[in-house]
Amino acid sequence: MDTNKNALSSPPELTPLEQEVLEEYERLAENMKKLAHLSDSLAANPSTEILDGLRDLERKTSLVFTLLKASVYSIVLQQEIAWDDGLGEPSA
Repeated sequence: MDTNKNALSSPPELTPLEQEVLEEYERLAENMKKLAHLSDSLAANPSTEILDGLRDLERKTSLVFTLLKASVYSIVLQQEIAWDDGLGEPSA
């Protein structure tokens, strides 16, 4: 019974592949911790460069949205004019 107890208390022997997989998981866990730390740091102290970039992106997006609305309005207006011209003509 003592041999069985010793077998349960000692760590199991790992194959080289199992050891490699465990080491890879350990590296992944460390990288995830670093990423979480960097994300927290960026969230707490946003870079002025990032904020300036976001403001510039917001301006450009607003301009594109305005131009899109104007284009849609122009198309709708042209269609209405064409329909009015088509309905206003006397039928032959």
